[in-house]
Amino acid sequence: MFVTLLQFRHFFAEHGHLYLFAIFSAIVWAMWALKSLLSRRYRPWTREYHTSTSVIIPVVDEPPGLFRDVLARICQQQPTETIVVINGPRNQVLETICDDFADQGVRWTWTAVAGKRNAVRVGTQMASGQILVLVDSDTVWTRGTLTELVKPFADPKVGGVTTRQRILHPNRHFLLRWADWLENSRAKYSMPAQSALGYVGCLPGRTIAFRKHIVEKAMPHFMHGRFLGVFLEVSDDRTLTNETLKQGYKSVYQSTSLVYTDAPTKWKKLYKQQLRWARGSQYNTLRMLPFMLRHTPVLALFYLVDIILPFLLIGAIIGGVRRALDGSGVNYYMGFIEKYGMGLGAVWVIVLSLLATGLSMSIRHLRHLEEVPSDIIRMPIFVLIATFFLMPIRMIGFFRMGHVAGWGTRADAYAGGGDDDLMKELEQLPPTAPTDIIDRHVESGDTVDLHQAGAQFTGQPGGSPARPAGQPGAVATLERPEVAALAPAVGAPAVDDPSRTQAHAPTRTHSWRNPNPWAGIPYFIGFAILIAEIIYRG
Repeated sequence: MFVTLLQFRHFFAEHGHLYLFAIFSAIVWAMWALKSLLSRRYRPWTREYHTSTSVIIPVVDEPPGLFRDVLARICQQQPTETIVVINGPRNQVLETICDDFADQGVRWTWTAVAGKRNAVRVGTQMASGQILVLVDSDTVWTRGTLTELVKPFADPKVGGVTTRQRILHPNRHFLLRWADWLENSRAKYSMPAQSALGYVGCLPGRTIAFRKHIVEKAMPHFMHGRFLGVFLEVSDDRTLTNETLKQGYKSVYQSTSLVYTDAPTKWKKLYKQQLRWARGSQYNTLRMLPFMLRHTPVLALFYLVDIILPFLLIGAIIGGVRRALDGSGVNYYMGFIEKYGMGLGAVWVIVLSLLATGLSMSIRHLRHLEEVPSDIIRMPIFVLIATFFLMPIRMIGFFRMGHVAGWGTRADAYAGGGDDDLMKELEQLPPTAPTDIIDRHVESGDTVDLHQAGAQFTGQPGGSPARPAGQPGAVATLERPEVAALAPAVGAPAVDDPSRTQAHAPTRTHSWRNPNPWAGIPYFIGFAILIAEIIYRG
């Protein structure tokens, strides 16, 4: 912040060069101001609304304790039905857990075709509810999640709704605390700002609800749509959000519907996750750009800024290094040195830099700091990670939009079981509007037994006694003709015929032997921007 002020003083007062870092900082502040103003207009929906709901949970593999906890808490909120779609390899442990919840409305099916999108397709075909609620298999609901989530659908113009999302038990690891800060900052600024306009650009998919007919209409493009010559399996939530907006519906955020999820605790896994998100986000931004420019120009501005900021930052760094090497540019600190001398002048520069940086960070993250005051100490490191870790990843993701890569995985993930201190706290929240539980000071290594907490909430065990495999109702019961072909018989797991569904699986044919010529477009655009910045001498 201090450097930015000095650069602007040099530009305006001395008619000097306008450096890229000053432009970068100005855009960051302008976006923060715009989001702050727009978010003040946001109000969550409060009127009760009742409709049929089908919860769809795609799952490949999940710690049994966590998956049981997830199902228990969903069942406690009594959706019309819960459909678990196990995809890829057979997982008898998860099948048995689903059987335990059969008398609470849980049906499960298995498809040999791996992939979340195909699992969503299968679940949609099985669903009977007017509202589809897509849930990640490691997402934990709090009290009132479903009731609050469906309230915006009272407005017939609303087509998609997402929840407020926080990281489960963030004191386990510093990276979890950082991820929780990132999620809460989005929930405080970006999400309400976009929702106030009626179009959240990406409804995060940990728990996300759509009108069923929207998803059905979007399914062909959801399963086959290509851009830059490739189909990306990732960013399924952004794709469904795009389709919702293109069908003329609003996509909104319901802050009173709160869920908790996990996050990576290893740098390598975090890199894979963030790269996957960056690639999918920018891929969808470019293919959605013509529509956004015509119908949602402010949303287009938000997403275009997300693309350009990493390039501005890299350009500013390159320019700074270049000026240091060739001796060009202006020494902004010379005035302090000349007035106070080398020793005291250097002290003034350091003190003012720290004060300006601290003030800048505190202002732009004030809403989060009001909830988690202790993060003021961590904030400098948080910002460094966001700047020098996330920004380069976003630029790499831009270059690799025309390439297909696998999903990231998590190590040291929360696996359920243990103490239930956290969920006891969560269940004490007022039923009208779940409030964040922050700064919980749980000792590292402690775990949380959400299953026991769920039993405490209902007064009953979280799951029913296990049923024998094959018993009617214990597994997916497919009564509707259009989905009968997915299972050999009622009461048996539904197995997709790979010969019939292979077309729905993402095509991964591009390699060094069969290159995708369209993949070069992002490289051309990206390097053109960098070359322009170097010529500009930022």
